[in-house]
Amino acid sequence: MTRKATLYTRVGDDGYTGVLGRERVAKYDLMPVAYGTVDELSAQLALARTAARHPDTNGMLLEVQRDLYAAMADLATTPEAAGKVGVRLYEPRIAWLEALIDQVGQQVEIPPAFIISGDSYAGALLDVARTVNRRAERHVARLHHEAMLCNPVVLRYLNRLSSLLFVLSRLEDKAAGVEEFTLAKWEKRE
Repeated sequence: MTRKATLYTRVGDDGYTGVLGRERVAKYDLMPVAYGTVDELSAQLALARTAARHPDTNGMLLEVQRDLYAAMADLATTPEAAGKVGVRLYEPRIAWLEALIDQVGQQVEIPPAFIISGDSYAGALLDVARTVNRRAERHVARLHHEAMLCNPVVLRYLNRLSSLLFVLSRLEDKAAGVEEFTLAKWEKRE
């Protein structure tokens, strides 16, 4: 007979959560804020996957989501505990991202001006994901600067990921039939 799991624990009702290597921290502590933002990014990527038109986008984003789970585990681990349990996101994943950026970048033309998002639905979703990624990167950078980041690969991964999301957004625009991107135009406005 299968036993159903309880979907709530009540452990976080006091506003604290557990991280690996410490007892409990406030839910607004730097670590939960960082891994929570990466979790938000993963959910945004899931939404983008559902709208993707280019046949390669879904698979790339799914692999990124798997990497982000490893990143979240590292972000929930103190540097002291990482010495005992190890890290989960490794340097080769950065090279993988760089190869994807190069591959996708060869398929799209990037104009030498700022692009205003919204030329396609999937492209816009990826642009939103890119902004969430940048917010996550800022939180992780703070962890790094305060010597609370157990795995600096996470910071580098997020930095590269924003570039991948930018070119994937343009790829999705192209897959939707967009021939010219909407560009920002600098005009004097009064």
